[in-house]
Amino acid sequence: MRVSKRATGALAVGVAAALVATGCSSSEGGDGNAAATKDGAISVHGVQPENPLVPANTTETGGGKIIDVLWTGLVEYPNDGGAPRNALAESIETKDSKVFTIKIKKGTKFHDGTEVKAKNFVDAWNWAAYTPSGAANGSFFADIAGYADVTSEDPDAEGPQKAPEPKAKTMSGLKVVDEQTFEVTLSAPTAVFPTKLGYSAFMPLPDAFFTQKAEDFGKKPIGNGPVKFVAWEDNVQIKLTRFEDYTLRDKVKVKDVTFKLYQSEDAAYADLLSNNLDFMEVLPTAALAGDKWKTDLGERARSTVTPTTAFIAFPIYDKRFQNPKLRKAVSLSINRQDISDKIFFGTRKPADSWANPLTPGAPSGNCTACKFDVAQAKQLLQEAGGFQGEMVFYYNADSSHKDWMEAVAQQVKTNLGIQARAEGVPTFAVFRQNINAHKMTGPYRAAWQQDYPDIENWVNPLYVKGGSSNDGLYSNTEVDAMAKAASGAPSLEASHQQFAEVLKKVDADVPTIPVYFYGQQSGFSEKIKKLELTNVGELDLSSVEL
Repeated sequence: MRVSKRATGALAVGVAAALVATGCSSSEGGDGNAAATKDGAISVHGVQPENPLVPANTTETGGGKIIDVLWTGLVEYPNDGGAPRNALAESIETKDSKVFTIKIKKGTKFHDGTEVKAKNFVDAWNWAAYTPSGAANGSFFADIAGYADVTSEDPDAEGPQKAPEPKAKTMSGLKVVDEQTFEVTLSAPTAVFPTKLGYSAFMPLPDAFFTQKAEDFGKKPIGNGPVKFVAWEDNVQIKLTRFEDYTLRDKVKVKDVTFKLYQSEDAAYADLLSNNLDFMEVLPTAALAGDKWKTDLGERARSTVTPTTAFIAFPIYDKRFQNPKLRKAVSLSINRQDISDKIFFGTRKPADSWANPLTPGAPSGNCTACKFDVAQAKQLLQEAGGFQGEMVFYYNADSSHKDWMEAVAQQVKTNLGIQARAEGVPTFAVFRQNINAHKMTGPYRAAWQQDYPDIENWVNPLYVKGGSSNDGLYSNTEVDAMAKAASGAPSLEASHQQFAEVLKKVDADVPTIPVYFYGQQSGFSEKIKKLELTNVGELDLSSVEL
């Protein structure tokens, strides 16, 4: 499980609206301010992306925030948490939630000057779904007819045998109608399908992508969004600039945007305070004590909530963690309220459900494994046969996770008598590489920032076999079958009810441990006159004025 790059969740409208309303000074600037914004530059906190910047192969926040501004999809998700609305799509029509006719706006361009056409979506989706492409987000196309023909499974899970060549290279459910129109046929009616289309897996790719290796393209990406790529210096910065030929709603006002790639949140915070960094999405936990961040930043401080949950994930491919009683024992031994109060000073809420409560369709309080019950935890540990050796909890050390991960390890050690400790991996990129290679030897920090506003996004990518972010290789055939049925439910209401039942099965297995729901404290420099945050707390570049 990882923090996915784009969340599109149902942030409470009142909170989002209040956030916008209490942004920087709303006074109108004169021509001087307009000129400063038009020709100005800003810097944004970032971390080294895990992979080259290819939308369907980017599933973490380091690269995801950059892809979110380099590309524009068919739909977008309003900052106030409202329903998805068309972006690049002129229209998305269906009579039965199975066959969709999608018409895109005419005349929009990629950053290389070529026009965005229907075939750029069809070609991109087929490439992403085709197993030999190796795209991490390939499973997001499982709804489309013919997906099974372009995918194949490794018969011995990373063993010496290779996965067989798929039956086909393209999905039968995708058809180009004309330059601006394509048709999507799903294998079953899927009411949530249009909601998904703002997630980056569904972005178009220019013809140039298919003339080179994906990793080479990703080092010099060509998108169709409001800013275009300029340069990338590993672990230092990624430079972007305004795309002057961009014609959609979210055209940016500032000229240049630099994502500074930090290895320490404390260093980034120091730069923010000295106005050497213009926006920091999540402030370090050290700044939360005694509301120090409010004193430090004053009117430059912002607070909101986001549809994001912090987890501890298990490497279920390791035999030591395959007993669900052991996993539940670990979960029940964690005092989430204590972590919220002492580590986060009340800015995070203890998790009590599997899908974040800000998500449409998410039932509240359905995580029985989230209780703090030491007696039951000890009983379950005994029934599981105990745990031999050391249990190491891993986290990436370039963000503020040390304190809470050490608290988790200490609670497990104190309450269960397991020799537990926390260990930091220097960078997020290396941390993710270890997770993707299935080399983790202990439980590890994870989080999920939802990709689109529906409970389905808290199940299929995370707990279904082959899901894009099922990193621990959890597998339950009953969960898979129930999730497939829920995905094909005839209405959103029916789908939500069925996914709630799926999560009861997940709760019994405890493949991960929900720990807390995110609250977000952000800050910006004195240079910024006005800004808005998206409904997942990312900077809305189109709103920035200097």
